[in-house]
Amino acid sequence: MKIAIVGAESTGKTRLALELTTHFQANGQNTQMIEEFLREWCEREQRTPQACEQRLIAQEQARRINACANAPGTYTVADTTPLMIAVYSDLLFGDLSLYAFALQHQRDYDLTLLTGLDLPWVADGLQRDGPHVRPGVDRLVRRALNQAGIAYHVVHGQGGERLARALSVIEHAGLQHSPRRSAPGEWTWTCAHCDSALCELRMFTELVRTDSARR
Repeated sequence: MKIAIVGAESTGKTRLALELTTHFQANGQNTQMIEEFLREWCEREQRTPQACEQRLIAQEQARRINACANAPGTYTVADTTPLMIAVYSDLLFGDLSLYAFALQHQRDYDLTLLTGLDLPWVADGLQRDGPHVRPGVDRLVRRALNQAGIAYHVVHGQGGERLARALSVIEHAGLQHSPRRSAPGEWTWTCAHCDSALCELRMFTELVRTDSARR
């Protein structure tokens, strides 16, 4: 199974990828994690990429993911995909040209997990712009996936809750033979009325409170 983890900055993508990889390996399953090439690039160059460098970074991220074997019974966990490069190219440079490539690549995953905005923002060197950027990035990711008809599942929760919910989604996807494209009326873990992460988070919080009150 190929699992993509996407989301705005400081929403726990890398931690979730590491925890999923550790969990699967501890259970004896052949698992490989593909790290974020952009982080490596920024550390090497000691700066963020310019608009003209975005495509090469997206292509290298895709190349590294595609180079991994995806034999039956194995897991490939991608800590971000070219879609995030396309989103930031749109947000920072007004460049829409990477979406076609990124979304075509995104269709190759069995499951796309979108990390929610309920974690506190934490600075991380060159790669992070600030908490004010996260809602816009989240909105662009959702819009791109929705318009392309690619199913995705939002993962919320603090600490171990986040991993537990991701594993629940993965188990459900495995039982349903992991559809890669959403069909009309297909259920996904997103807000039923809009593509707003804040609306979704309010709904999620109310459900948790209701469940707690019943107990």
